[in-house]
Amino acid sequence: MLRAHPNPESFNHALARRYVQGLLRSCLSVDAVDIDALAFDARLKGPDFGAQQPLEPALVELQEQIARASHLVVAAPVWWGSVPASFKGMIDRVFLPGWAYRYGEASTPEAGLKGRSARVLLTMDAPSWWDRFVYGRSASRQLERAWLRFVGIESYGVTRFAGIKDTDAARRTQMLDRAESLGASDAAKLLARFPRGLASSHRVGVEATTPAGGVTG
Repeated sequence: MLRAHPNPESFNHALARRYVQGLLRSCLSVDAVDIDALAFDARLKGPDFGAQQPLEPALVELQEQIARASHLVVAAPVWWGSVPASFKGMIDRVFLPGWAYRYGEASTPEAGLKGRSARVLLTMDAPSWWDRFVYGRSASRQLERAWLRFVGIESYGVTRFAGIKDTDAARRTQMLDRAESLGASDAAKLLARFPRGLASSHRVGVEATTPAGGVTG
């Protein structure tokens, strides 16, 4: 799981934690990456997609983790119709041509990360109708179509948890239960894809170990 919320006490982190609990029911190995804890420049600099901009050690390690992963889990808030700047910067810096995709003779780039799947968990304080009709689900389309699909990662879906700031305890409990159920369901899909078990080189992308968290997304 790639955690993109800078506040470890957020409800976004709490959802991530419960999703991972669902995965762990099937004894899958899970790695954790908190984007805001990584030391890197989020700005892609120079021509040719930062060809002259060396990756910081944290990003080199992140590339290696992604290369080993069979499944990526993304937990991010929706701010201004998109994801936080640090997460977008990570995508710009890490998912580079020659690694995440490559240009050949075909008219479209060749995806470089096929054979992997992903689940995206989004939280927002806005109601679901606002995200659909005002934003046009812009964050969902950005992550699922413009990013995951482009590099060859199969999406298991973008799950949106909306209206967070106005939810009561009962509704938050339902959301947390749903996140854990999604984790268990996705684990079953993974085990079906790898009937002989996930090798140590095929881990699940990120564990969240934070407490239940606050009300805001």
